[in-house]
Amino acid sequence: MPLHSDFLFRLELAVEGPQAIGAGPIGDRRVFLVTGGRFFGPGLAGKVLPGGADWLVTQSDGGTRLDVRVVLQADDGQVIGATYQGIRHAPPEVAARMAAGEAMEPGSYYMRVAMRFETGPGPHEWLNRVLAVGVGHRFANGPVYDVYAVL
Repeated sequence: MPLHSDFLFRLELAVEGPQAIGAGPIGDRRVFLVTGGRFFGPGLAGKVLPGGADWLVTQSDGGTRLDVRVVLQADDGQVIGATYQGIRHAPPEVAARMAAGEAMEPGSYYMRVAMRFETGPGPHEWLNRVLAVGVGHRFANGPVYDVYAVL
């Protein structure tokens, strides 16, 4: 059976940081605090609640491991936990420009995540049974992901 996907929403995160933990056994660890944001798509929209975090590790090969937990609140009030892990990698010259705060074309680097959801009974309970993937872009105030349900 071929893999298919449906667009769920665009997720825009506002972040602060980093809080540098420093060099560790798997790379250089930094933590960015999620201070807010929003998500919007066909049938599902709302805000990102403050308090999440993105635990980044920059690896020796220049790639970055993403490990994120956020709390979403749909416009109807239902609260949804989202966790995702992923990879961001760019050629050295693009990575250096990004590190300097320069906005880069999304196609000039790779940024992909695998996302899961957790919520209680309600109109969005179906998310508990969805594995999603996101195509990300990094901007100065935080990342943006187009999130798709894997069918």
